Amino acid sequence: MDPQIIIARRVARELREGNLVNLGIGIPTLVANYVPSDLKVFFQSENGLIGTGPIPEPGMAHPLLTDAGGRPISALPGASTFDSAMSFGLIRGGHVDVTVLGGLQVDAQGRLANWMIPGKMVPGMGGAMDLVSGARRVIVAMQHAAKGKSKIVAKCTLPLTSARSVDLVVTDLARDRLLRRQGDAAGDRARGQCRRRHGAHGSRAGCSRQRPGNERLIRRRPQSMM
Repeated sequence: MDPQIIIARRVARELREGNLVNLGIGIPTLVANYVPSDLKVFFQSENGLIGTGPIPEPGMAHPLLTDAGGRPISALPGASTFDSAMSFGLIRGGHVDVTVLGGLQVDAQGRLANWMIPGKMVPGMGGAMDLVSGARRVIVAMQHAAKGKSKIVAKCTLPLTSARSVDLVVTDLARDRLLRRQGDAAGDRARGQCRRRHGAHGSRAGCSRQRPGNERLIRRRPQSMM
């Protein structure tokens, strides 16, 4: 199975009835496709829409109906549109229950770097900083490694998105839950491929295999919001 689909399907299992959910660009946009039909959740796009549905089938996209990244989306019956000021008021006011974001790096303290690589042209931070700081629960959905290097590291070397730590990291190899209390990384390290992808940082930022109920805990200090 495609690694991105594995991640999206696992993240969908984290959503609860009545949640207001914001999906970032990339892998997070796939999550809406794997929410059970009997689970009522509301997806929000920060460009001003609550009630987004699955990615439209080829040929069914509407040119004026897009997510914050400009990608086509669908709108469910009863969807609501509003301006960006209202949208970010919801985010900054703590009304978004869950945000799912992509990531470039997550470190042992749960801090996320996902908005730029120094020296490369980027359009801007977008809403990531507000979402990590304002959403009630932050889930990072990303592939475990890029170019043979683990994206779960002892300390982020890329610019941080926020001082606040995330709550959960889901990759194609692991599901890491992060706890807001003092202490070092805890839990069993996986064997084989997962351990090799962690390299030298395996002891502090390891992973558990992607199986239901088998998760690794990373204890962390509380972080102030930016």
